Amino acid sequence: MATMLNTSDGLREVTTSSMMTTEDYYNYYEGGIDAEPCDYGKHASHFLPVLYSLFFVVGFLGNMLVLWMILRGPQMKKTTDVSLLNLVITDLLLIFSLPFLAHYARDTWVFGGAMCTLVLSVYYIGFYAGIFFIVLMSIDRFLAIVHTGFALRIQSKTKNGILACVVIWILAIAASFPELLYLGVEHYDNKTICSAYPKDNRHNNVRSVAFFKMNVLGMLIPLTIVGYCYSMVLWRLHMLRNSKKLAIRLVVVVMVVFFCCWIPYNIAAFLKALELLEILPPDCELSKRTQLMLQATEAIAYSHCCLNPFLYVFMGKKFRRHLMKLLHQTPCIQE
Repeated sequence: MATMLNTSDGLREVTTSSMMTTEDYYNYYEGGIDAEPCDYGKHASHFLPVLYSLFFVVGFLGNMLVLWMILRGPQMKKTTDVSLLNLVITDLLLIFSLPFLAHYARDTWVFGGAMCTLVLSVYYIGFYAGIFFIVLMSIDRFLAIVHTGFALRIQSKTKNGILACVVIWILAIAASFPELLYLGVEHYDNKTICSAYPKDNRHNNVRSVAFFKMNVLGMLIPLTIVGYCYSMVLWRLHMLRNSKKLAIRLVVVVMVVFFCCWIPYNIAAFLKALELLEILPPDCELSKRTQLMLQATEAIAYSHCCLNPFLYVFMGKKFRRHLMKLLHQTPCIQE
């Protein structure tokens, strides 16, 4: 996300990426705050509030419908059911932070230090938990299709699914450090900034490590696991009858959307880490392009929480049948 600092010498943009908070961009190069600032314009204040508001509406409605379906459906007995419930909860956590981030992208932070800590804590934990639950569901589908016998023994027990989800939440909290240690507000030029790191050059290495950590834990490892699981699933389904072609298409869609949503942001985050470490040349134009790329790709990554209901539930025949059944049982529709 981005907040715009209106100074007497013009508008200078300070980006605090809600996934991985970056530095104040007036010290993007060696020379720090005393050097001439780089004017970042106000592009983010135009498109981020609109996109985040749209994601909030679509994501809230879609995930609440899925949650309603799960709670009204049969008792959860398998790992897939428990994982799906937790994935919906994870998406809702991210979605509930969007109104705050939408306002912050347009203006200064006005919600106080406690809300800053709460919103960013929810964001970081929800970010990692969402990816980890996608990995868990990929492993679950891999076992169900490729190793059916083993899957039947472990997936039929509800306690196994609950235990797996508890482990995922613990891992998500652990992956959110050290960001959770630094959350808070700072004041600059009569403006309030909500960030995950103190904005000084001493913490550049810490922020760079955080970006690289996100690349590894939030991208490389998950995509390696997801890619392997779904490639095995595709190979297995390819060996089956033509009636399984729809399932193959669904798996391909899941893989493509996951990659498309997260790879661009991780590339931008990697470039930003190189800039913080001064591996990239201290060039204002290059820094502005990296900045804009970071903001745009973060919005793309955020859209994934809106797409999950459609990818994991709405495209399933069983869900559509169950949805129609519940809708016909609803009094207002019956009338």
